[in-house]
This record gives sequence, structure tokens and C-alpha cells, in this order.
Amino acid sequence: MAEDIASIFADAEDHMKKAINHLEAELVKIRAGKANPQMLDGLVVDYYGSPMPINQVANISVMDARTLSIQPWEKNMLQPIERAIIAANIGITPQNDGALIRLFLPPLTEERRKELVKKCHGEGEHTKVAIRNIRRDAIEHIKKLQKNGLSEDAAKDAEADIQQVTDKYTAAVEKHLTAKEKEIMSV
Repeated sequence: MAEDIASIFADAEDHMKKAINHLEAELVKIRAGKANPQMLDGLVVDYYGSPMPINQVANISVMDARTLSIQPWEKNMLQPIERAIIAANIGITPQNDGALIRLFLPPLTEERRKELVKKCHGEGEHTKVAIRNIRRDAIEHIKKLQKNGLSEDAAKDAEADIQQVTDKYTAAVEKHLTAKEKEIMSV
């Protein structure tokens, strides 16, 4: 029984770590006024009829704090990349000079900053819900073990441990959100 509880606990903690990693990946995509190549992660370009991630058809680099440059490995990929950026609706108009594409990030207005903070909090809430669902599933597994002969004290202790881990990861979500909000709101 003890190894079953340890297995449930380890599984729940692993899933909670994955939820935090997902949150980190989503927060990186939300721009905070600084140019960041990860903003374009998930952007798909039509590469001779098949969809390809933009970072597999071009080199993306930061020219300065507000400018990204995208240099395709093939000149004829300029138009498809430009179309993909426009279709992605990331709020940036690409500038094509025939050799590379530049993305100039406009300075963020106070209103836009608040929208981005709301978006961050939305992502954080999704992560918290995922963590609570993981906790619920783990506690259900513990209750099943209790029906199969696990003592009530051991079940209560296991549930308390699961709750402790849940609190830890919920606090981590709050820490990430606070840091991202500070980054967005700093002018």
C-alpha cells in the first residue's frame, strides 16, 4: 500500500510540474515590450505545401530591444513567412525588405499592458485549475485504496501530503504571475 501511495504522490507531483512548465511556456509568448524570439513559437509557415514551424525555415534574431529580424534560409520563403505573421494576428506588421523581414514592436500603451496582465492571469487560472484537477484525481485514487484496505489515518496523511504539494505549486503559479506582471507593467 505504501508504494501505491508513493506512486500516486509522485505521479501527481510530476503532472503539477508539467502544468507549471506549460504556464512558463505560455507566459514567454506574451510580449512584455521587449523583442523575444519565443514570441513567434507556435507560428506555422506553409513550406511547399506542408506546415512547418517558423524557426525551421528561418533564422530569428533580436536586432535591438524592440526589433526582431527573420531571415529565411530561402529567399522565396519571404512571402509565406510574411503571410503567416499577418495571419497569426500577433499585433505586429512585418516589414519585408527583399532579404529579411523585420518586426518592429510598438511601445505598449497602459491599456495594452493591462490587457496583457489579464491574459497572464487567465493563463495562471488555467494552470491553477489543472493543478486542482490533479489533486482531485490523486485524492480519488487514495479513496479507492482506502476502500481496498488502506487505513483511514494513512489515507488522511496522504491527502494532507497531496494538499501540501498542491499549495506549493499554486504558490509557484502566483510567483510566476507576479514576476510577469512586474515585467509587463515596467515602462
